Amino acid sequence: MKLTKSKSVRISGAGMTDQNRRDLSAEELATGAVEKALADADLQAKDIKLVISANALGGELCDQGCIRGQSWLRKLGFGSVGVVNVENACAGGVNAAHIGSLAALAGESPILVVATEKMWTGDRKATMEAIEEGVPAAIRKRMKDLLGNNPSRSLFMGLNAKWAKDLLASGATTIKHLVATSVKARFHGSLNPLAQHRIRLTEQEIMEAQMVVEPLTRPMCSSFTDGAAALVLTTENIIGAPRILASVLGSGDGTGEYHSSMALAAQKAYEESGYGPDDFDVIEIHDATSAEELLALECLGFYPPGKAGAATGAGDTTLGGSGVTVNPSGGLVARGHPIGATGACQLVELVDQLKGRAGGRQVDDARLALAVNTGGIIEEDVASVGVMVLGRG
Repeated sequence: MKLTKSKSVRISGAGMTDQNRRDLSAEELATGAVEKALADADLQAKDIKLVISANALGGELCDQGCIRGQSWLRKLGFGSVGVVNVENACAGGVNAAHIGSLAALAGESPILVVATEKMWTGDRKATMEAIEEGVPAAIRKRMKDLLGNNPSRSLFMGLNAKWAKDLLASGATTIKHLVATSVKARFHGSLNPLAQHRIRLTEQEIMEAQMVVEPLTRPMCSSFTDGAAALVLTTENIIGAPRILASVLGSGDGTGEYHSSMALAAQKAYEESGYGPDDFDVIEIHDATSAEELLALECLGFYPPGKAGAATGAGDTTLGGSGVTVNPSGGLVARGHPIGATGACQLVELVDQLKGRAGGRQVDDARLALAVNTGGIIEEDVASVGVMVLGRG
């Protein structure tokens, strides 16, 4: 979706819940995020023309399939406004934002995008099984056999561990680079009052933490997270509201490779926006693990193959570093990974950055931002990937 100055979509409101609140229901999470976004846009529910609601696990974990948006938002006063429900594993949030952008360009404005996930239900096994639905049922057993010994019992963590081992085997990336990536995430998370993990960790603490799947320790991996985020999209030319410069969605079918599919989607977004990796001030990328962050930085073109680890270890991607600031929110590893809400959480962070209101984690003079959100796996390909380029209002 290529946008022009004559007809563009702006984000006039953004809001996110505290990602460390396990006591809230899915309805309370969704309601809290929406109320923040509407207040930020100086709108009321009656002003919204269409609602796009994203969620991944509500059918399995919250006893609410099919009409999750209508169910969780029914008390806010939207009345007869259309509600569209989106489900696409971890990429549901960016999918919802993309669909909302298209609808806004078609004449429906303002539009509310809300993404919600409730993962802590007291039944860890049920949550693990629900997450695995992001892999086609027909190939789950084959993938388990391919990954071999996997004490995490998670296909996603097992695959990330395989990627981490491949990185280490190359010789260019070391275990200290993986640890440095996690140290950076926790530092950024400590600056984010809405992050799930707000305590800084040392290299030693990360190295000595519980092993999830070798070589990934607990702080190198994202956790179950309850959270919601919401955005108000409009075609009105509101001064100061960040503008969506490009939005690209892609899906894999199992014939490609995860990071190659990410690179393809990103390249399309670069071409549509007219900007490339050297132009961005701040990015939010999908770091389900620290290894995935390094691989993403390289496949997205921010660093040559084998160089992201050393750059991260040198502090280049940390707030105030010499390179692009990566995941100032703390990313999935520290801010949290509420599955279907993650893509929207990334966009809320970038809106705050571009509006200069990110507090202690503010990137100086942030003008151009990139969000990359992925979801699901087919063989070793990505099931869904979304890339958005945002510019300061």
